[in-house]
Amino acid sequence: MSGHAPFVGRSLAVIEDMNHQERLYLYQQARRLKEAMAAGDQSGLDRFRINDPDFGFYEVFLEDSTRTRESFKNAAHFHRMKFSEFNAESSSFNKSESYLDTFSNLVGYGNRIFVVRSRLEGVCRHLEERLQEYRRRHSLPWPVSFINAGDGRHEHPTQELLDEFTFLEDLNWSHEKIHLALVGDLYHGRTVHSKVRGLGLFQEVQVDLVAPRELSMPAHYVEEMRNQGFQVREYGSIAEYLSSGSGVGGVAPQWYFTRPQLERMGDRILRRQGELRAAITFDPADRGKVPPGTRFYHPLPRHREYPTIPVALDDTELNGWERQSANGWIVRIVLLAMLGGRIGQDYQGPLGSVPVEEEQCITELPLDGSGPKRYSEGIRPIRDGLVLDHVCAGDSAPAIREHLATLIRVMELHGPGGEWVSTGEKSGTKGLLFRPGHPVPDEMMIRKLAAVVPGATVNVIRHGEVQRKIRLGFPLRIAELPELVCRNEACITHPANGEQIIPRFRRTGTDQYSCAYCSRTHSFQDIWK
Repeated sequence: MSGHAPFVGRSLAVIEDMNHQERLYLYQQARRLKEAMAAGDQSGLDRFRINDPDFGFYEVFLEDSTRTRESFKNAAHFHRMKFSEFNAESSSFNKSESYLDTFSNLVGYGNRIFVVRSRLEGVCRHLEERLQEYRRRHSLPWPVSFINAGDGRHEHPTQELLDEFTFLEDLNWSHEKIHLALVGDLYHGRTVHSKVRGLGLFQEVQVDLVAPRELSMPAHYVEEMRNQGFQVREYGSIAEYLSSGSGVGGVAPQWYFTRPQLERMGDRILRRQGELRAAITFDPADRGKVPPGTRFYHPLPRHREYPTIPVALDDTELNGWERQSANGWIVRIVLLAMLGGRIGQDYQGPLGSVPVEEEQCITELPLDGSGPKRYSEGIRPIRDGLVLDHVCAGDSAPAIREHLATLIRVMELHGPGGEWVSTGEKSGTKGLLFRPGHPVPDEMMIRKLAAVVPGATVNVIRHGEVQRKIRLGFPLRIAELPELVCRNEACITHPANGEQIIPRFRRTGTDQYSCAYCSRTHSFQDIWK
């Protein structure tokens, strides 16, 4: 393990942590490893082995798992590294110890790669950020990587890696186009949520979503796929999908099934479980309705009593799921080899997720007489102060009043003045806030205002006239403000989880913001306590 090792110390919290070129490199290496295994080529296998008994690898599974846990365990054995398993039942988690404190200790024992499965979402992102600080404080020489083995309903990026590798095998290693049907529980399934971004590896993507309404893909994921240019069609059942197979695009030649997790949805859904399962279970009698060469995939496990892919299909050409599962071991061996520095020195492409250019969200407007020169609170002119206009323009009056209250609380704009909702034929509904006597805002306050009331106009009044007029745009990122909150109770940043983490948000639409930890999408009004 010598020379430049570009992947050492990297983490994989979401699939986007590896860009397209990096993933294609991983698949190329996994293909070589698989060929070496098939040929019994010992020197080809040794090319991938870390082969260091002091290299610490830790499995921390806080939820049940078979394939992910065992494939990583066997990948560690392949590498002949120090392997440890975390016993959550007897750990200090039961004494309310934080994730950060627990993992700080484990990092201090010389461990370098952690594979973590949890019910909380965003755990690996949090650990990646904070444990690097711990390493610096204590001058630890070894790099540390965190791999998300599934976090709540969020993502399962290593499953996405092995899925993409298997898709490419069946597409003769071409990533020009994929037409994939996603079938089953698309609401809870973190493996299909990883595909929202993962399938962007392919230059042209058509996705057919097959699920009854109760199990359908969350709307923000569907919108995100369409924003990326995916062709998306939606169907309520396999029967409906097959009956419309003569439509544009036809029936997909690759189907990806997921297990329905009806136990998470309450008694009302359980009473209809027979109907819901039938909608997403393939009938072997319909084999003639799918294109020749069609492959079925499944992240497993299949329900032994109610498998969505019946056992009768195991010994047919549709069976792609067994090879898919076996590929998990190979792909995870290669991932560990990359993060451990055994391979990667020959990689020539860009590193990490694609950077997003910052945007200017504060615009100085000319004082050319096009707007009001003076503001009055009632009949009394404001001589010096601050006026915020166009707050939440176009929203309902109750929504504007609620956000005006948020604005006052977050920005501490208590004091004399007033706020109200204005309705006009030309301007529509908008909020206004008047604060006579307020001092001139500094640039830090203006940037914070852009986060709280994007789209509003700031009027700085001095000597009875508007001295400065500023239009607030929607910031690309909103962070480092203690008043922020992610509304997802499963997010590691949520106050109910006690980890004391301030969330960060990234703009994903005109006025939508995604949590950097759990990827839950919020309106800009909803990210404030």
